[in-house]
Amino acid sequence: MTSFVTLSDVPAAIGLLTRLPVKVDAHLAQSRGALSTWAYPLVGLVVGGLAAIVATIAMWLSLPVPAVALAAIGTQIVVTGALHNDGLADCADGFWGGWDKENRLRIMKDSAIGSYGVLALLIVIGLNWAGLVAVVQAETCATWLIATAVLSRATLPAMMHALPNARRSGLSQSVGQPVAATALIALGIGALVCVILLGLHALPLIAVTALVAILCAVIAHRKIGGQTGDVLGATQQLTEMAGLLTGAALLAG
Repeated sequence: MTSFVTLSDVPAAIGLLTRLPVKVDAHLAQSRGALSTWAYPLVGLVVGGLAAIVATIAMWLSLPVPAVALAAIGTQIVVTGALHNDGLADCADGFWGGWDKENRLRIMKDSAIGSYGVLALLIVIGLNWAGLVAVVQAETCATWLIATAVLSRATLPAMMHALPNARRSGLSQSVGQPVAATALIALGIGALVCVILLGLHALPLIAVTALVAILCAVIAHRKIGGQTGDVLGATQQLTEMAGLLTGAALLAG
């Protein structure tokens, strides 16, 4: 009987979604495939945790708040190898630069970046930075960094389950389509971490994240008929951004 959760899924997920030098049993990871996606929110725990450590050190060094926020964002980009940022840029170029599914997928696969992609990166990183500035000023930087990193990745298995692969190749297609139980485990982990870290503030964060993830899924389905690795990356970026802005709004109130 296949287990829904094994500890070997954690390094496999970290190896897939980050540039961290973890030892992965390639054969086991390949055999587990989509079953390992339950561990995606734990990758967020690692990425968000490292960003929180850098931000904390920057605050100890009395760096200006804007610099602290930028250091945290830079840490996330370095740790992930800009994997999700690249997905955001590719989706922006393809979804709004192409006139049909085939053309959009072709543009998304092109390594060149267009004006839509550049603007999307600037806007999302800028809004992430603005949200982080607010949570740093409220001295809750670490908890919001970790919570949003975890929850934004917890949505990905659900999207992979709900939408078919839009192309016959690529990162998402190679992983496979998670079953409902795997997606629910990931969502449960994300929600639990948020509640532990944020208490009642977790409720609006979860609601906003779910809304943005559903919106991303609807747009992807209409534009290309499903999801790809780029769509998943864009979803992670947009849900994380929405989460940080939610934190900024709650703390300002």
